[in-house]
Amino acid sequence: MNLSEIVRARHSCKAFDATRRISAADWEHLKALLINAPSSVNSQPWRFVIAQSDAGRARVLKGMTAPYFAGNAAKVKNASHTVVLCARKNLDAARLNAVLEAEDQAGRFASPDAKAAQEQGRGFFVNVHREKGDEAEWLARQVYIALGSLLLGAATLGIDACPMEGFDAEALDRELGLNETGHTALAVVALGYRAQDDFNATLPKSRLPEASVLVEI
Repeated sequence: MNLSEIVRARHSCKAFDATRRISAADWEHLKALLINAPSSVNSQPWRFVIAQSDAGRARVLKGMTAPYFAGNAAKVKNASHTVVLCARKNLDAARLNAVLEAEDQAGRFASPDAKAAQEQGRGFFVNVHREKGDEAEWLARQVYIALGSLLLGAATLGIDACPMEGFDAEALDRELGLNETGHTALAVVALGYRAQDDFNATLPKSRLPEASVLVEI
């Protein structure tokens, strides 16, 4: 199957088969997608909380207790794995230094001057967003890049997924201790394999006409 066929075939899974599990090998691929996702100035302002046990799922479900989240709760309960994608609320000095030192350990800097230039350049962009007052929003956008990578990667492996924003973020932040680490939950993605009653799997895909969304100049 080529890429065009994959993106036309993928859908948001509405019901998961609780008896099917993602293999360890495929899960390693999905983890690699999250860890290696691109981000502005390599800021990596994320944390990914993985629930793959009954205990883990129960904790995620504490963010889905309201009646209007019940449909999403069923997806988390029956999925093989669930990922809570979290964004940092800000990039403090400690986090910026951790990113810089990781780059240094990876051998990205040919000289101390190159390291200093990277530190200065990243700091400039962080300060731009702080001055604009949209630092948290900017960081959240980076996490959605990782979300897109995860969804496409899952589809290429034949794994179904459902991204969700329908949950109580404050409750989930408390349950997962995200406030203490300077993060907040942005999205929850259930991953696994569709059940026979996944109605969305048989519906035709609907997208706006190409001419209305693509402009070639």
